Amino acid sequence: MKYAIEKKLKNSLARTGVIITAHGEIKTPAYIAPATKATVKAILPEDVSALGAQAVLANTYHLYLQPGSELVRSAGGLHKFMNWAGPIFTDSGGFQVFSLGASFGTSITKLSKPEELGSRASAKQDLDALLPSEPKPSLVKITEDGVEFRSHIEGSKHFFTPEKSMQIQHNLGADIILAFDECTSPTASYEYQKSALDRTHRWAERSLAEHRRLNLLDLPDNAMPWQAGAQGSTLKTPQALFGIVQGGRHQDLREESARAISSLDFDGYAVGGSYDKEDMGTAVRWVNEILPEDKPRHLLGIGAIEDLFLGVENGIDTFDCVIPTREARNGALYTRRGRVNINNAEYRKDFSPIEAECLCVVCKCYSRAYVAHLFRAKELLAYTLASIHNLHFFINLVDRIRDSIADGTFFEFKQVFLSQYIER
Repeated sequence: MKYAIEKKLKNSLARTGVIITAHGEIKTPAYIAPATKATVKAILPEDVSALGAQAVLANTYHLYLQPGSELVRSAGGLHKFMNWAGPIFTDSGGFQVFSLGASFGTSITKLSKPEELGSRASAKQDLDALLPSEPKPSLVKITEDGVEFRSHIEGSKHFFTPEKSMQIQHNLGADIILAFDECTSPTASYEYQKSALDRTHRWAERSLAEHRRLNLLDLPDNAMPWQAGAQGSTLKTPQALFGIVQGGRHQDLREESARAISSLDFDGYAVGGSYDKEDMGTAVRWVNEILPEDKPRHLLGIGAIEDLFLGVENGIDTFDCVIPTREARNGALYTRRGRVNINNAEYRKDFSPIEAECLCVVCKCYSRAYVAHLFRAKELLAYTLASIHNLHFFINLVDRIRDSIADGTFFEFKQVFLSQYIER
């Protein structure tokens, strides 16, 4: 993988650039489409590409459980298995430490405010309201060696170590893979955040060592590491490994993590963990002012509209988030003036497009009334049309952000767009 900065924006950390992988280029900033289980839900890979998606991100945990990374490897890797010709990212499985552990069976998210979650004694009642009346037991047990977890599908027991995560991701064969980490809950104390951070840094070193070992596995005598794919080793595609910065909402921990991870020889970096929703840009800036400028930076699982602008302004190159497709399946459709809930009665006889200015195939060919009918009739096409529209909206928005950096109008574009966009 190679990365080159093309233009920097004055008075910010925003930049445009290009990431070059074995399966093509990613012009940055870029939105990376969610292909959690080797599919962008409800949409053909060919249609995802036609929408302008430059890359997709698949989920290591889910693909490990179904259909298994060895099967994907036997199929020739994710690219052949899912018929996707462009670049692919895979996460490490670390987020499941949070989603199957501290947050399992609750309404807690990594954007939940500490005061909402009982980190203060006076807020305990708020925390109780978020928890189910009969809390589900955590499916995760964290040790220094790794994470023991039970499958959310049928309860079988498994154990992920940094080495195991690397082995799975090498089997999957993505272009960009992530180091194994612990994504902590916003309910965690400062002391636990610090302990988890130190463990994540040790896991980062182990991930890097195993990645290098796998790159050299089964190489014939005198072959060079970059020839691994051609020689039939575990590495099917030349893979870049990104280290993950954690630290929660704490500036000192974020900066400590950025220094520790950047001291290791990763190909790029990902920013993970929990944030204060109102201070997203600041938390990202803490990190990106320390991380090397000449390597790409990915923001994990963040995709609210304002956060896209804040991330780019503070040095983020790529994003992934399931928001567009997940909300599409619930009838929430994005427009420049905010989301439309197509299930509302007002759209039953509305024969206008979802958004008049939109150039996606859904807005060109179908009315709000038709899409509303599909949702009411529980027709599967509803998910497809809504997902196509939302993905087009997100991809196109980040493309326009990239263009605004290139022509020096980013701040004007941000002000105009956000002044018209009403979050609802």
